[in-house]
Amino acid sequence: MSARHRRRNKTDRTRNIRRFTITGSWDTNPDQPAQWLTRDPKEARRVARSMAAKGAYVIVEELLPTGVWETACELDGPAFIAERSAAETTLAAGWPPAPANYRPDADDRCRTWLVEQGLAEHHRAQTRARTAALAAEQAARRRRIAAELAHTSRQLMTAPPEARPDYRRTARHTAGTR
Repeated sequence: MSARHRRRNKTDRTRNIRRFTITGSWDTNPDQPAQWLTRDPKEARRVARSMAAKGAYVIVEELLPTGVWETACELDGPAFIAERSAAETTLAAGWPPAPANYRPDADDRCRTWLVEQGLAEHHRAQTRARTAALAAEQAARRRRIAAELAHTSRQLMTAPPEARPDYRRTARHTAGTR
């Protein structure tokens, strides 16, 4: 060994043990699932979403540092396609779109939104009826107040009965009696 030797690099040389396996299975051919192996989590999500968009049931597995494969997520492609078609159907039928923060459970998806919209329509009809009744009540109150005001103003405009010539009293003459 010579006195001059190359100094070792102090960076970590450990390989990236992070791995993802994406398995997609279609109902048309369940015996031949498609598999994709990658180290990039973004690529794993992208591939899983693209498989689910094509109608596959997707399972994403991640290799843990202990050497055990763990299911990271599962995507139900047929349910996503059904949800998208239900959303398009509701928009075509004239229903308002679901809010952006609307996240129903996986088993009922758009069904609860339709039920809520039906109840919302019923609530809107009740509100409209209540508003119409309130407007009618206010109009009747205004008419009553206007009639009372007209009657009161007529009374105030006419002279009291004592000042009218029809009801004139004869004066009692008290002058000159003494």
